Amino acid sequence: MFVLFEEAGKYLGGRVLSEAEASAQVELETGKRVKVKGANIVLRFEKPAPADLLAEARALAAGVDLDLAWEFAPEGEFGFADLAAEYFQAQPTLTQQAAALLALFDAPHYFRRAGKGRFKKAPAEILQQALAAIEKKKAIQAQIAEWSAQLAAGQCPAPVREQLFKILFKPDKNAPEYKAVVEAARATQRPPLELLKQAGAIDSSYQFHWHRFLFENFPKGTGFPALDAPAIADQLPVAKVEAFSIDDSHTTEIDDALSVQGLGSGTVVVGIHIAAPGLALAPGSAIDQVARARMSTVYMPGHKITMLPDHVVDAYTLQEGRDCPAVSLYATFDEATLELKSSETRLERVPIVANLRHDQLDTVISKEWLEDASVQTGNTPEIATRVREPLTFLFRLAKHLKSQREVVRGKPETFTRPDYTFRLVGNEGEPTGTEQVQISTRQRGAPLDLIVSEAMILANSSWGGWLAELSVPALYRSQASLLPGIKVRMGTRALPHAGLGVKSYAWSTSPLRRYTDLVNQWQIIAAARHGKTAALAAPFKPKDADLFSILSGFDAAYSAYNAHQGGMERFWTLKYLEQEGITELDATLIKDVPNGAMVRADTLPLVFQVTGTQGLQRGARVRVKLGEVDEIALDVHGTVIARLDTAAAEAAPEEEGGEDEEEVAGPIAIAVDLTDSEPSPEGAPA
Repeated sequence: MFVLFEEAGKYLGGRVLSEAEASAQVELETGKRVKVKGANIVLRFEKPAPADLLAEARALAAGVDLDLAWEFAPEGEFGFADLAAEYFQAQPTLTQQAAALLALFDAPHYFRRAGKGRFKKAPAEILQQALAAIEKKKAIQAQIAEWSAQLAAGQCPAPVREQLFKILFKPDKNAPEYKAVVEAARATQRPPLELLKQAGAIDSSYQFHWHRFLFENFPKGTGFPALDAPAIADQLPVAKVEAFSIDDSHTTEIDDALSVQGLGSGTVVVGIHIAAPGLALAPGSAIDQVARARMSTVYMPGHKITMLPDHVVDAYTLQEGRDCPAVSLYATFDEATLELKSSETRLERVPIVANLRHDQLDTVISKEWLEDASVQTGNTPEIATRVREPLTFLFRLAKHLKSQREVVRGKPETFTRPDYTFRLVGNEGEPTGTEQVQISTRQRGAPLDLIVSEAMILANSSWGGWLAELSVPALYRSQASLLPGIKVRMGTRALPHAGLGVKSYAWSTSPLRRYTDLVNQWQIIAAARHGKTAALAAPFKPKDADLFSILSGFDAAYSAYNAHQGGMERFWTLKYLEQEGITELDATLIKDVPNGAMVRADTLPLVFQVTGTQGLQRGARVRVKLGEVDEIALDVHGTVIARLDTAAAEAAPEEEGGEDEEEVAGPIAIAVDLTDSEPSPEGAPA
């Protein structure tokens, strides 16, 4: 005897070997023997063979008119044989019964399963909804197929173009636009980015990267609501100093300035003056909400998105010729030994006598010019001569402070690579991506850079330690050690920063362009006003959940902004290769990777993968022939054509990164997975 039974959601047939009261031992056509519950057996028959019966039944079931079967089906619960009698004939054949069973089982939208071999008609309303959904799904599948064919033929459907960034970076993998791209990429065996570019979805590589960034970080645009810059109500004393700032020519958010008093007296007071928007802006105010939503100014070659509106920045920036509200740290040093004797924080107005621009003065204010008063240079600006003595002392102090930090670090800071600056010729406003780019170098640790960086480290570490002493919470940056893999982290505890060699470090010196600094400035203002009771008056209290929320939000935004800046610098570097017709570069091998190695270009800010590195070790200098530049993927590959050093050359030491040192930008990654939406096996239900 043969039986037809249900097993794991499908119907099988086999020969009965033995049978008990509640089960049977059945041998399948494959020879496998299974134990089948009696309740799962729906048909018993002597012939034909189960495989033949199922084949005939499936062929017959495929022709069943389900609408007609639903009309003929009995009301209430019924068995498959009952439907076979209504649909086929009063005495249905074995094949007809099996066909009815399979047709019912494979049409759950028409017939609900009520047990083994038993069913119930779906209500008319439910059936209509199910049929409409099936038709909709068919229409969507047809649309996907049409869009996929258009993409493969080099045409981009408008819905795909409109959803471009969502498809590539934040996809809904059930969306037809996404599925069309996946199917077209598989069918043409092209990478999705290449497919979309050839189909015309991407007509400008620069605009692609720019609008991708806006999509992910500024979906509502970069404009500001109408906001007024509130006036500072405090009657602040005017400091008896002549302060000057040091920035590049493109800086509009001038956060910091310096002053020096007491030269020649044996005791010198260095003032570090920080713009004080925190004296006017209140936590929770409209401007604060805008700043908190952005978290930081976004920088990129030729353009920036400021954290605060321009008119708000103008109200508080340390502009030359004004007495500007400031939070000032006055550090008193022994002029001979440079020993720090004391420090004091004041809220005041500071006269700004000059906004120095280091890109205009670096060739004048050199190490030799600062260390030897007899050194003169031609065309020295009057303002440089005016501040020569203060700068000379500040340079001497900066070298001293740096050496002290290096003792704590346990090794010197090394900056062997230059900083690269990008200038887009003729750029006005937002770049288009077609500008001529100029890339120039500026060696890290230049005198003016060193002066500013050491002053800011002094201020951030001093204020961080002071707030900790007063039990006033703040946002800190810390690094547990200089061991490989130990990165700088943010937190609310005053922990050591091994990379800088300081006991604590709270970003506080850029409140016009970093939200963490504005938050810390509010805490510093409370400390300056209330002293030992500042913890009670500060806007943010210990273990304040809002403070942790700010920390988390800033970390995410700052990482995204830095990644965009790195990506745009990489874009313009690749553009520079094309504009200058550069086909070969000298580079240094920095890391082995599968099928090659990563190298760093010697004269450009570019890290890329090369082949032909067999037998070479990290630190080897090589000549590389470049392949084709891909501005969309931000990628270029190369092949080593010559070694430029001896085989015995030692590996280059790792350069120590500064506080803002980030991972080098590389090729972009997209979220399109070509294993998604694989075609269903033939014969499987949709």
